[in-house]
Amino acid sequence: MQPLSSHRPQPGPRPAKPLRALLPVFFYFLAAGIATVMLGPILPALIQRWHIQDAQAGTLFTASFVGQFCGAWFATRNLRTSILLGSAITAAGCIAIPWVGFGPAHIALFCVGLGLGAGLTAGNVIAGTTVPAARARLIAILNVVWGLGAIACPFLVRLSSAGGIQYFFFATAGFLVLTSIAATAIPSTTATQPAELFHTAAQSTSQTFSAQPSMPLPALPLFVFGAAMFLYIGVENALGGWLPSYAVRIDPSVHAPSIAICFWIAELIGRILVTVLMTIISEAALYRICLALLILTQILLCATANISSAGVILLTVLGALSLAPIYPLIVSFLLARTGNHARLGVLFATASFGGATLPWLTGVFSTQFHSLRTGFVVPAAGAVLLLFLSTLTAKPTPSSEPSPS
Repeated sequence: MQPLSSHRPQPGPRPAKPLRALLPVFFYFLAAGIATVMLGPILPALIQRWHIQDAQAGTLFTASFVGQFCGAWFATRNLRTSILLGSAITAAGCIAIPWVGFGPAHIALFCVGLGLGAGLTAGNVIAGTTVPAARARLIAILNVVWGLGAIACPFLVRLSSAGGIQYFFFATAGFLVLTSIAATAIPSTTATQPAELFHTAAQSTSQTFSAQPSMPLPALPLFVFGAAMFLYIGVENALGGWLPSYAVRIDPSVHAPSIAICFWIAELIGRILVTVLMTIISEAALYRICLALLILTQILLCATANISSAGVILLTVLGALSLAPIYPLIVSFLLARTGNHARLGVLFATASFGGATLPWLTGVFSTQFHSLRTGFVVPAAGAVLLLFLSTLTAKPTPSSEPSPS
């Protein structure tokens, strides 16, 4: 955020209203939610189609999230372009998947991830820096919209199952093409003049979103936030990706998309509730409470040997509810210290690498010990590490915002 000034801003075009400027970003997050979680509900069908083991299936997650790692690395250089091109690249990857075998599918999923990494990173930074006073709530709302897309994904899979899974990929690609077109409406000056939104001086004349931090972030906090984002994305995708398959193995009458729907609806509800809870309880306390609940649900998931399908659904819902507020709060804690920092692309790329690693390790543990339940030890350990790191990530923010002059 730029320093406040008592001088009137120079005449010139005023930026669009913040929420109106964010509408194309919200639209993109809806489509991105579908593409991000699609491996979970379609994984059982892909395993059957290609006759692969869990360890091999885990490499599909790795391919997608290595792509996200690469996309996020460059996303903050031009935020609007990252959303526009990211949508198009993800659409191309979705179109390719139905026509290729197991090996080439990794390349297509890498493209899907590449576009998602660029677009999702850019969208979070835009939402977190356009209106600093409402940072946490805007990020939470943005992730609610992403959750709506995640919920729509299993429904689309079910609807397309009769005609063939390729129709799901074509519909998703079409939606992403529309979001790419809509991204052209994102004002190029939405975040270059945030101070003017608060009747302050507007000094920047850049045609892209600026990358000026509100304060420098030392190496240790930078590493800790990177580790926290790495762990969160890994835990979320390990649970969201493997719980549908686990439920089907417990009870073959259960449909994998139904479990995915339960997971993402619960996460959506949790993200809606967090916007209310933040007015009652401090962000740091809410963060730690959610982590404690997440750890408890995963301990029950790993320790219960003869669990019923109803038990899996209950733990799925509890796990998703506890996960919901964690990522928006991590991003809020981070942006409160940095603004649109030049190194944010590196941090979001690190988070994507977590999505490539923990779901894959879950599959490896499952194959090694012949038990997917044992594989869930991996996301459980990630949640414990997140709680350990909370002493630094949820630490009270130093007074980095300039005072009015």
